[in-house]
Amino acid sequence: MAPDPTFTTRPTLTGTFGMVSSTHWLASQSGMRMLEMGGNAADGAVAAGLVLQVVEPHLNGPGGDLPLIVASAEDPTPRVLCGQGPAPAGATPEHFAAHGLDRVPGSGPLATAVPGAMEAWLVLLRDRGTMTFAEVAAPALDYARHGHPVLERVSSTIASVAQLFEQDWTTSADQWLINGAPPRPGSLVTNAAWADTLERLIAEEPRDVSREQGIDAVRRAWSQGFVAEALEAFQRRAFRHSGGQVLPGVLTAQDLAEFTASWEDAATLERDGWTIAKTGPWGQGPTLLQTLQLVDATQDELDLDSADGVHTLAEAWKLALADREAWYGDSAHVPLDDLLDSRYAASRADLIGACASHEVRPGSPGGREPRLAALAVEGPGEDTAYGDPTSGEPTVQRDGVTRGDTCHVDVVDRWGMLVSATPSGGWLQSSPFVPEVGFALGSRLQMMWLEQGLPSSLVPGRRPRTTLSPTLVLRDGVPVLACGTPGGDQQDQWQSIFLLRHLDAGLPLQAAIDAPMFHTTSFPGSFHPRATEPGVLVAESRLGTDVLAELRRRGHEVVEQGPWTLGRMCAVARDPETGVLSGAANPRGMQGYAVGR
Repeated sequence: MAPDPTFTTRPTLTGTFGMVSSTHWLASQSGMRMLEMGGNAADGAVAAGLVLQVVEPHLNGPGGDLPLIVASAEDPTPRVLCGQGPAPAGATPEHFAAHGLDRVPGSGPLATAVPGAMEAWLVLLRDRGTMTFAEVAAPALDYARHGHPVLERVSSTIASVAQLFEQDWTTSADQWLINGAPPRPGSLVTNAAWADTLERLIAEEPRDVSREQGIDAVRRAWSQGFVAEALEAFQRRAFRHSGGQVLPGVLTAQDLAEFTASWEDAATLERDGWTIAKTGPWGQGPTLLQTLQLVDATQDELDLDSADGVHTLAEAWKLALADREAWYGDSAHVPLDDLLDSRYAASRADLIGACASHEVRPGSPGGREPRLAALAVEGPGEDTAYGDPTSGEPTVQRDGVTRGDTCHVDVVDRWGMLVSATPSGGWLQSSPFVPEVGFALGSRLQMMWLEQGLPSSLVPGRRPRTTLSPTLVLRDGVPVLACGTPGGDQQDQWQSIFLLRHLDAGLPLQAAIDAPMFHTTSFPGSFHPRATEPGVLVAESRLGTDVLAELRRRGHEVVEQGPWTLGRMCAVARDPETGVLSGAANPRGMQGYAVGR
């Protein structure tokens, strides 16, 4: 399978509208529609995001989470919009302990953080967009009301939890099962309850006020009106959690009212004229910056088609992700300046030896002593169920099958605005369906430890350390590239391969996406059951027999997968000199699309 050329749109007499790359065809088309109607990249991203909530309910939903990064030729400073909701006020360690829990469940009402995705989309639209909520919500409303062809993976995900739906999560059964069976792939499915909610939200947008005031009215209806009231009432009902406990949640309408999606400075790395922008350490984004620094500090020219290159990058990931476990989060001070100091990277790079490490080795930024959660050190235990389809992030399996995951959408417009967004959470299998409003809540609290004193400890009002990790890249201060991928703990690993191949090796977007992928799981996972797999390196077979054999010789526990199984990258780019727009999407899993005009 030869790599396809990167898809480009060029300036013409009729103009170039933009480029959208996302994990679903209907979302890409809906975003492109906004650009053709005169909207900008923010309008297109919101429209695509709202459609993703409808057509990929096993990957994301209105009750989930959303970090995004935006910059433009007019305002080139990359800005992060945080739609990662915090722990509810009632989500205290004492509350969990009173119910005999030593960790946050992987699914169910108690795993719910304050939903942030819808709030973030609305803030992006208000602050950076040009269109009304009614305009950008029109495609999603149409698909929810009149139907869309259901994906095969949606059907199989529903099948995996059908028994739970029928026996306990009966509201989910009412929405997703047809005579006790999942919908047939390709058949039309609707979500009338969500369509009703969208219509009610649109009705809240007055016509006699400014566009921004109208969007704020929609936000109030969401966080202080009928949506918040319905979610609080539903959380009072007891449902089964991943560990078998039948308990209510603690989310209240007040929790929603107190949450606002926030604009923040991006964490950045300057590298050979490129500026790579990520979220702050409440997400895993800075691990990508640490990894690139570690690679640069090895003084080696990295050849990712060789065993040397794969080994060096994998060992750099292990060190950066060990630091993530010890230092990242929102519940304590994170010494990010020290973590991103080049001298710290050089000292850490000295730990990369000739053989694979099987240890979790966090560093001591600024001389601080690292601390790992006790359960991260001990592991999940032999009695932990790994096969629960509701638990953890339903990410890409080792054989390449996607039973769920996350979404990603990138948009660039004719004026040079780029948006990179990674919506996730609120999966149909993460929590019971709320029939009054038409969506499920998320399970992001599973990423917080009940043990206190850690950056990722469960503290009411603080954000879970999310894996969601969009990326935006500038060249000589000008925004030129937006990219990202689904994949949980793998997101920044896969993005580092793409960026090294594209920025350093000069491969076009599509070729950089299509090149062989690999990742390690030799660190504490972010999702239930939070396991570490010492020395494991998961790799596509296209790396080659000789390369894989040499990696095994060096001590890597190589788990070989099919030739086209790993990675779910999307990307869009703009050449500021010519105005040429380009986009590319991942062929693996048949769920990536790039459209432009």
